[in-house]
Amino acid sequence: MGKVVLVTGVARQLGGRLVRRIQRDPEVDRVIGVDAVGPGHHLGGAEFVRADIRQSAIARVLAEHAVDTVVHMDVTGTPLGAGGRTAVKETNVIGTMQLLGACQKSPTVKRLVVKSSTSVYGSAPRDPAVFTETTPPKSLPSGGFAKDAVEVEGYVRGFARRRPDVAVCVLRFANILGPCADSPLAEFFSLPVMPTVFGYDPRLQFVHEDDVIDVLRIALHEPRRGTLNSGTFNIAGDGVLTLSQCSRRLGRPTMPVPLPAVTWVGSALRTVGITDFSPEQIRLLTHGRVVSTVQMRETLGFRPRFTTAETFADFARSRAPGLLPPESVARAVDRVAAALPVGRGAGPAVETTTGETTRGETTHSAG
Repeated sequence: MGKVVLVTGVARQLGGRLVRRIQRDPEVDRVIGVDAVGPGHHLGGAEFVRADIRQSAIARVLAEHAVDTVVHMDVTGTPLGAGGRTAVKETNVIGTMQLLGACQKSPTVKRLVVKSSTSVYGSAPRDPAVFTETTPPKSLPSGGFAKDAVEVEGYVRGFARRRPDVAVCVLRFANILGPCADSPLAEFFSLPVMPTVFGYDPRLQFVHEDDVIDVLRIALHEPRRGTLNSGTFNIAGDGVLTLSQCSRRLGRPTMPVPLPAVTWVGSALRTVGITDFSPEQIRLLTHGRVVSTVQMRETLGFRPRFTTAETFADFARSRAPGLLPPESVARAVDRVAAALPVGRGAGPAVETTTGETTRGETTHSAG
């Protein structure tokens, strides 16, 4: 008998893609997709069950289908339809608690995979150059999706202690981008003019949505020889990009805003419904965040097909052209940077395969 896999959050495009993909795996016998709303995309031959993971009914779904593998994708920072931030938090936190309670009581569940985020590390001025999976954050996230992710991981650790017989894998994804990306950061990069924090040029990492699907498939199966797919893993494409490099590659100018005024700008953008420029995103676009992917490669045995730069390039191709030609912007900014005194430019940080990073100054590059 093959695996019986239950996937939550299948109304979202990533959850739907995962369901369609794993149905082709020879080790998978049946796939059950679960969400509180019906998906607007097809799920192939998977069985869809309309169920709210915030309710105890999810336990009946596990029992009725004798599920042995659970992939929890319904941890997200963006609302699906009505409900806003309150509904998102309830699904992330209360929904995870209910799902883990159901898994704890289920005698058939043997593997749990949880989609998390590198936002659990926060973004602070005294952060290390590179976070490993065991690096404690300098400042825990105080709200928003990042705080949800911290709480979710805490509940997952408690579940792992209570059910040591279940293989638990937590995947901390960097910012997910690609042609179908619908995150707040993707909305920010789609603005005609991007507000940035004056004096800062943060380092960013991205993971391609195709690589997200590939690594989830690895995590839900039995580990290959020499690998281990239980534990917590950072997932990101190789290398980093600075925010100024991103703006040049998009051909979208930036509007540097003094740090005290950034919160007001973010509130204004949220009020008019342009983008969710939340406090946690402001901190990311101020201080940045870079994580080590050594364990992803050496322990999990996964190598992304897309680097951070290639992920961003694929995302940029899917968006409307910016106000300025990217090539012209890049040449102009490079000429300005070359004219600056040594040490004043915001040199890009490059992550090696060992997780070491050289860190440039946080001086904002125009354009």
